[in-house]
Amino acid sequence: MKNKKRIIFLMVFILAAFSAAGIYLFRNETSGYVFETVKVEKGSVNITITATGTLEATNTVIVGTQVSGVIEKIYVDFNSVVKKGQLIAELDKSTLQSSLETVEADLERAQAEYEYQETNLERIKQLFENEVLPKSDYDMAVYSFKISKAGLKSAEANLDRAQLNLSYAMIYAPIDGIVLNRAVEEGQTVAASMNTPELFTITNDLSTMQVEADVDEADIGMVEKGQRVEFTVDAFSDDTFSGQVAEVRLQPNESSNVITYTVIVTVANPKLKLKPGMTATITDFVEEANDVLTMAGKAIRFQPERESMKEYMSSLTEGSAPPMPGNKEPAISGSDIPSSPPSGPPTEELAENQKRVWIKDGAMIKPVIVEIGINDGSKIEIVSGLEEGDLVVTSMEKVSGSSMKETKTTEETSSPFVQEHKGGGGGPPR
Repeated sequence: MKNKKRIIFLMVFILAAFSAAGIYLFRNETSGYVFETVKVEKGSVNITITATGTLEATNTVIVGTQVSGVIEKIYVDFNSVVKKGQLIAELDKSTLQSSLETVEADLERAQAEYEYQETNLERIKQLFENEVLPKSDYDMAVYSFKISKAGLKSAEANLDRAQLNLSYAMIYAPIDGIVLNRAVEEGQTVAASMNTPELFTITNDLSTMQVEADVDEADIGMVEKGQRVEFTVDAFSDDTFSGQVAEVRLQPNESSNVITYTVIVTVANPKLKLKPGMTATITDFVEEANDVLTMAGKAIRFQPERESMKEYMSSLTEGSAPPMPGNKEPAISGSDIPSSPPSGPPTEELAENQKRVWIKDGAMIKPVIVEIGINDGSKIEIVSGLEEGDLVVTSMEKVSGSSMKETKTTEETSSPFVQEHKGGGGGPPR
């Protein structure tokens, strides 16, 4: 009797074990859908373009000389601070002074000739009026007087020019500023012929400078006056400097069949850290929005397939959907399912600034029309339609029960290029 009971008990135990294993295997083969999501968060969205340029002073003047001669005195050096009208150099004046004295002698001669011809004309005129001399003599006297008068004006003009040339021997600073370059030495001869010889380069106050950036023709259409600019220089690689677009020049520059346009960016330089000639790498903020709702750009590219959506909604209606990975929510009941579940994306037309996205609401996903703003390619500004913390679906994947353990949802992190996977996952019921 005892052996018979043992046999019956053993058979019941084996049958129960096989039943449990069958149920487990059946459940383990159950299929379900998992979703990858990103969270709507506050952040910044910027559309920028980059270019390189050179720092320059806003006003640079090359000082030369209009007369030839030997540099006799130099009163400034590199980096000297000068004021407008300050004497900075002198040329040897001996030759110019000699020319002035010669011109002064010519003027005295012309003055004497003029006075003689004027007196002679008065005398001839009286004799002609008394009919003592013929008209030809009177005409000759008038002619000689006019010639002497013209000679006097010429001599006066020569005197003015000689005095001006003598003044050119004194070189004065044309603007307030700093001497960037001194190209001559005392005793050096300079010759002013077709080209004015360069003596000094003077720039104005370096507390305000400008970047002359070369922007590619593909980007120049987005650059406008007043846009904010940030840039760096190699000398201060850890510092970021700010400026503003002041001018977009129309003159194209061609180099190796590449067309660029010069964009002038004004820069404040109160500490005089920036120096002329430095190479700057600029970032022009074409459009920017700060402290706004954002989401990953791939969210607007997701649209579930119609057949997959029908199958998924059908599983929800039957109450057989497993818990969603990353969520500790039980499968929703039939009472939670809408009477007309969406079987695919709606077909109505949207405005240019509207997009349809799918958000995860518990175990379900549903379409939402959102108004978007700036799109930088990785993040998109949300103007309306979503709230902070909403989970937006970026992918939908059908997996078996055995692999659902390893499926994870994602949330958008602070970096648009890095996604953080949530821990936890659904598995077969125990």
